[in-house]
Amino acid sequence: MSEHFIINGGKKLSGTIPVYNAKNAALKVLAASILASQPVKIANLPQIEDINRMKELLIDLGAKISSDIFDCSHLKKTALNYDIAERFRASIVLTGPLLTRFGKAVFPHPGGCTLGKRPINFFIDGFKALGASVKKSGSNFVVTSQNKKLIGNKFVFPMVSVTGTETLMMAAVLAVGRTVLKNAACEPEIENLSIFLNSLGAKISGAGAPTIVIDGVKSLKGGVWAGMPDRIEAGTFVILGAATNGNIKVENCDPNHLDVLLVMLEMVGANLEIGKNYITVKPSKKLRSVDITTREYPGFATDLQAPFTVLMTQAEGMSLIHETIYNGRLFYTDILNQMGADITMADPHRVIVKGPTILYGKKINSPDIRAGMALLIAALIAKGQSAIDNIYQIDRGYDQIDKRLQALGADIKRVNS
Repeated sequence: MSEHFIINGGKKLSGTIPVYNAKNAALKVLAASILASQPVKIANLPQIEDINRMKELLIDLGAKISSDIFDCSHLKKTALNYDIAERFRASIVLTGPLLTRFGKAVFPHPGGCTLGKRPINFFIDGFKALGASVKKSGSNFVVTSQNKKLIGNKFVFPMVSVTGTETLMMAAVLAVGRTVLKNAACEPEIENLSIFLNSLGAKISGAGAPTIVIDGVKSLKGGVWAGMPDRIEAGTFVILGAATNGNIKVENCDPNHLDVLLVMLEMVGANLEIGKNYITVKPSKKLRSVDITTREYPGFATDLQAPFTVLMTQAEGMSLIHETIYNGRLFYTDILNQMGADITMADPHRVIVKGPTILYGKKINSPDIRAGMALLIAALIAKGQSAIDNIYQIDRGYDQIDKRLQALGADIKRVNS
């Protein structure tokens, strides 16, 4: 039985919406639990599909999970469950911890959101740089290290890769000697992961900057993950407030993680109040169009591109949206056009948005996590009723999103069909 959302748009939104712990941080911390020889406590995990999948993979490997305690001290195997992993891109981060602790990792090419070409060559090349051998066996990759030990080395990423940085950083934690990762990704989630690993006994410096140094240790002990707010969720909610012209306080967030978005929103004309751990969006008189180009952190986040495009349908003027991170991430704009938007695709990486336009409710399908959330925002500002199918995609990234939006006054219902 599938579920869908029914949304009656045009409601005035107001109130407080909490930001939960970051999905993209939690997934990597769950993978890192494999490195610990003792149980670790990982509390307040978002109750979303991607977290559930990662738990399933850990349990299949032999992990014991009791509430928020994760014990990977006696894993039984090093091969990822094919049926789960090949549909779930984040599964690949498990390979680094498995390889460095047990000397072997077996995994399929990972799946997930359909966002064009997402190669894994950085992972393969990185493992080889640390002394591992990689071969293909049927539909799986088999990675092994000599004498069950990786050897520290320098590795330069040809292109910035967030998941690649996280995976190789974890692989290097138990390697022999020093590993230096250059042209590393700088996302706050990477720094958060390093803080967690260091609390278990790892020796990592420089995470959050382009060069990360990891001195290998023999083992890691148990510990506790302190969590971190989801900056993508926070940014999405701030954009929601601006797009609906609501009065919304986004709490439990770190505005320092959203510097570029907040500058762009001020240029748009959004009425913002920024505190230490909250952002309040108040009604504004007029929205102006601006151009954005997605970049690696600290630039404009690709995961906020789709919600921002919806915002631009309500702004006066012409906006150029340039997606530089992923291929195939602008096709959702066809659905916005069906709702009444005026968006022209210049090429697969650029669209031109003309606004303001009135959006109208429609039966639509959620293509992926972020585009699905953007279409949900569009439905909230549209005239009339919308039905969104394939909300499984939205549930992958946003915990209890319907209930949190209802608390703001949104007319949204989850319906079984």
